[in-house]
Amino acid sequence: MSHDALRIRLAQADDACAIGVLSRRVVRRWVLPEQSPKIGRELLLRLSAGSLRQKIIEGQRFHLAYLGEVLVGVAAMRDDSHLLHLYVGTRYQGRGIARRLWQRTLNDAVRRAGTRRFTLNATRCAVPVYVRLGFHAEGPERPSPSGVITTPMSLRLTTRRNKQA
Repeated sequence: MSHDALRIRLAQADDACAIGVLSRRVVRRWVLPEQSPKIGRELLLRLSAGSLRQKIIEGQRFHLAYLGEVLVGVAAMRDDSHLLHLYVGTRYQGRGIARRLWQRTLNDAVRRAGTRRFTLNATRCAVPVYVRLGFHAEGPERPSPSGVITTPMSLRLTTRRNKQA
């Protein structure tokens, strides 16, 4: 993939439907098989267009990755420190899109808030991805506050890494 082909921008409220379609598709394929049916239904509801639109309106920052006109990835951060979503469409995985989305999201949080430590709750299938991005497990797999089975992870920026960001 040519890096010039990937375009990343901040989401607006009217992007909520497209974000929801991509996010729910990825979650159904990769996350729901590890969750109870009840937790899975609740997770999909939180990824509805209405719910996502409200989060954007309230100021949650979503970064969107496009190849041409196709939305291929989404990253969302809460409080400039907790990564809530990092989804890349299944057919676009393995092309460095998640790394580029994360780097943009990280840079945005460092610029806006001076963030030095980032956290997330990784589903089982995503743990290896986050390890490759520099995150470390903070404890064993457990239910997150929303009930989704996850591994709490964190990343602390070093001075050297911050200069690269």
